[in-house]
Amino acid sequence: MTTTQQPLHSGFSPWSTSVDVIKGINLVGKVAIVTGGYAGLGLETARTLASAGARVIVPARDMAKARDNIAAIGGGIELAPMDLCDPASISRFAQTFEQSGLALHILVNSAGIMALPTLNRDSRGYELQFSTNHLGHFQLTAALWPALKRAQGARVIAVSSMGHRFSDIDFDDIHFSQRPYDPWVAYGQSKTANALFAKALDQRGQPFSIRAFSVHPGGIITGLAKHMDPERIKAMGFIDAQGNPVINPKLDMKSVPQGAATQIWCAVSPQLQDKGGVYCLDSDIAPLLRAEAKSSVDDFASQSRADRAMGVEPYAVDPQNAEQLWVCSEALTKTTLHD
Repeated sequence: MTTTQQPLHSGFSPWSTSVDVIKGINLVGKVAIVTGGYAGLGLETARTLASAGARVIVPARDMAKARDNIAAIGGGIELAPMDLCDPASISRFAQTFEQSGLALHILVNSAGIMALPTLNRDSRGYELQFSTNHLGHFQLTAALWPALKRAQGARVIAVSSMGHRFSDIDFDDIHFSQRPYDPWVAYGQSKTANALFAKALDQRGQPFSIRAFSVHPGGIITGLAKHMDPERIKAMGFIDAQGNPVINPKLDMKSVPQGAATQIWCAVSPQLQDKGGVYCLDSDIAPLLRAEAKSSVDDFASQSRADRAMGVEPYAVDPQNAEQLWVCSEALTKTTLHD
């Protein structure tokens, strides 16, 4: 773990944008799927991959919104219905893609929800942030496994967050059946799950040249923050007194193109050839934090952003934790990788 989670000094920086990291990359003939690819970071990711020549498919729960947003950037992206909270919907989307016979070169699992103020569950009784952010993507990736293998060099990107530092996974009570619900703890364990998923997937994918990465995009104000109190967002330093997003990449406060840069870098960069299973930020592999560096959301609200350590918690890239999550996820979704 400590040998792979080492920065490459890639030459990019917190100021780098999606345009910077895609420069010189030709994706003609490649196929990409971007969940959440019709809003925020996902839309910028889909647009950037398409600009390099990729055929980009965006599964969308809200097809009307997706059509409007895609049209606003000039089109060039295909849409298909899918709801990450609905296992049957995921299966339908994946089956349709599989029937096309296409290889899948890039899968960006970017869709997500954050800090739901009250406990919500999916139709199976699973806590909704864990279900949407992790389990839906787990099922989707497993269903698309044959297409990823056909690519003979696919990459899978799990969009995590520095929010993983709010919580490890409580395997004894993932769905808050016994413990009190906390929106940030729930979000934190779902983001830890994203990082551990990439770790475990990469181990399974290496024999087929499938590599997986998790990323922290940065502190970006998008629709993901719709459940947050604006005063809380202001207190955390993300918006100014007039309610405008603060852009200061030195302090991890980024624009959408800057935020999308790391997932684009992980999806296309030749610097990551023969690498995988790592957590990345600022278009580079992130450093490993000390175990005592863990922070709660209240710590983040009270600390100066300049004083916050940037990196990944050891528990979020621990191979044993990753394997435990994989086995748990197989049981919860009743799915596994298949040919």
